[in-house]
Amino acid sequence: MSSAPVEQDARFAEEFNPDVSVESIAAVYASALLGAAYETGAKLPELMEEFQSFFDDLISAQPHFETLLCSALIRADDKVAMLDRSLASSASPLFLNFLKVLARHNRLDILRAIHHQTRVAYNKQIGRVPVTVTTATELDAVTKETLIRQLTHLLNAEPMLHSVVDAETIGGMIVRVGDTIYDGSILTQLKNVRQQMIDRSAHEIQSRRDSFRNTEGN
Repeated sequence: MSSAPVEQDARFAEEFNPDVSVESIAAVYASALLGAAYETGAKLPELMEEFQSFFDDLISAQPHFETLLCSALIRADDKVAMLDRSLASSASPLFLNFLKVLARHNRLDILRAIHHQTRVAYNKQIGRVPVTVTTATELDAVTKETLIRQLTHLLNAEPMLHSVVDAETIGGMIVRVGDTIYDGSILTQLKNVRQQMIDRSAHEIQSRRDSFRNTEGN
């Protein structure tokens, strides 16, 4: 399998943006991986599961393997050989090739950042939005379910809720969606505004129906 789609995007990032942050570089590699998956017809859910399993099954069981992959003292060719020996019989050609590209570019040390950015990009593609909810006390199941329903309507997407408990939280609740922060009162206002829009539309529809009836009656 050719490494061109992944490799070209990665080279572009490093040649034209030499001072970009780790997260920015990781985002480019993540985009390249998902793009290569699209071009080769790979199933994204399976690719994401394989990426996660790489950490859960291999790295967690053999932490020294990650140390070797990240080491600046080991040549890129030797890392490629290590990957072949360890994963050739179990990894998909796309994922193994991707890891080899990272090895050749000396970017295996940011593999965890790339994994994170791949999850972010994948979730965005399928309509999932990460949401952090900070409350003074732990959310009970009913409140959490209600909040998820409200956020689903407000965001028009599936919220991935991460709960944080902070006893000093003012107002009872703070909701962060990306760079936007809402407190409990703002969420209530948004919900009320949405309901008012629905009610107004319903009223206008009913008014038009009534006018049609009156016209027909005349």
